[in-house]
Amino acid sequence: MTVDPLASLNTLEGVPSAFASSRDGVDALLRDRGLRKTAPERTVESLLRGAWASAVLEGSRSTMDEVRAGTGDEIAQASVRVSTELLSLVPTLKRAPLQAFARLHALAAAGSLSAAELGRPRSAEAAAGLQQLAGTLLAPTTAPAMLVAAIVHADLATSAPFASHNGIVARAAERLVLVARGVDEKSLLVPEEGHRFFRDEYESNLRAYANAPGVSGVHAWLLYAAEAYSKGAEASPVRR
Repeated sequence: MTVDPLASLNTLEGVPSAFASSRDGVDALLRDRGLRKTAPERTVESLLRGAWASAVLEGSRSTMDEVRAGTGDEIAQASVRVSTELLSLVPTLKRAPLQAFARLHALAAAGSLSAAELGRPRSAEAAAGLQQLAGTLLAPTTAPAMLVAAIVHADLATSAPFASHNGIVARAAERLVLVARGVDEKSLLVPEEGHRFFRDEYESNLRAYANAPGVSGVHAWLLYAAEAYSKGAEASPVRR
C-alpha cells in the first residue's frame, strides 16, 4: 500500500478548517464572478501581478508599471519569463515534477548562470531533496490541494536546491500546483501578492518551517499559507 506522505499534516490543529475556509472563499469568488466567461486577458493580468509580487519578494525594486512596460530590473524580468511559460508546464508537473522544477529554474536564471547550471540541482543533497519532493507530488494523497501547494512552496524556498532564483521558482511552483490540482484552473488567483502583502509573516514562517523543531514550523507555515491564499484571492483581477 502506498503511504500518503501529507495526510498527517491535515490533522494538525486548525489546518483542515483554515484550508477549507480559504478554498470556500476562492470557489465563491470564481463562481460568483463568472469563471466560465472569464477573458484570457484576466489570466495574463493575474500572472503579471504575480510575477511582480514574486520579484519584489526576491529583492526587485521595480514598480508594477515598470514591469508592465517591460523595463523592470533583472529580477523582475526573470520573474516575468517564468510567468509567461508557467501554464504550459501544468502537464509536465502532473507527470514529471522534476522536469517542471528544472524548467522553472532555467527560465528564471537564464542569462545569469552558465548553461550547465540551468535547471540543475546545486549538489547531490539538493538533487535527493528534489527527488523526494517529486515523489510526494506523485503519490496519492487525501490532503487538500492548497496544503500540497503550500508544502511545495516552502520546501523549495527553504531547501534552495538551485544555484539562484529559488524564491521565484518556489512561488511559481506553488501557483502551478494550484492550477494543476483544480483549485484555480485558469490561474486567476494571485498567491504571490498574498505573500507580498504579509511579507514579514511570510519570511518568518519560512524560517520557522526550516528551523523549528518537530512539526511546529510546518504547522505555523500551513496556517499562514491558508491566510495568504485568501489574500491572493482578493488580489485577483476578476474582482475588478
